[in-house]
Amino acid sequence: MNDVLVRPLRFTADVEAMRAFLEALGLRSRIESERGGWVDMLTGRGMVALHDAASSSTGGQPGQTSLTFEADDIDAIKDKLDSAGYPDATIFDEAYGRVLTATGPDGVQIWVDERSEDLYGYTLHESRPDDRWSVTPYLTGVDETAWLRLLEVLGSEASLRFGPADEEYAVRLDLTTAEDLDEVRRRLSGLQITQIDEGLEIVDPDGQLMVVHG
Repeated sequence: MNDVLVRPLRFTADVEAMRAFLEALGLRSRIESERGGWVDMLTGRGMVALHDAASSSTGGQPGQTSLTFEADDIDAIKDKLDSAGYPDATIFDEAYGRVLTATGPDGVQIWVDERSEDLYGYTLHESRPDDRWSVTPYLTGVDETAWLRLLEVLGSEASLRFGPADEEYAVRLDLTTAEDLDEVRRRLSGLQITQIDEGLEIVDPDGQLMVVHG
């Protein structure tokens, strides 16, 4: 099995505030850096990673969200990408483990982290996420057909949502839930929340808009 999970990466000015916000939405911490500045969180389907923007080596800005993935075997994924015509798929070692990068549709750089059993410098939590919640990133400025083909090549069952193709490329950290939205709204009292046809528009602790779809 080579389960490929979607894992939006949020660069944030306040990791703890974003973690508390996402925990209120049913996500649970899985792995965090013992030095602080990094935590990844599980839902019933998908993940979200939080990275302290101040310590980002790639220049990630507070509130910026990137689309990344996590998988068991990135060598197998590289073979799939090579066969499917993604010629620059490359695997390299980072301090936290092995990573695959490739140029995806619309020239967007794709990152797939390989799951590692070496937790030196990290703390593993017993995670029991709320199975009613899923991570469903919203992409604008992309070719929907090409991205769905990429997911098929990766072997990922991730659910992506797509906005206007003529806008600038951006990733929004959307979630989908089977939980009653009135209950969600009560739990998040104090935040800026607007009811819309699709669900709830919420301004998160980074000042970014998120939609929780019912």
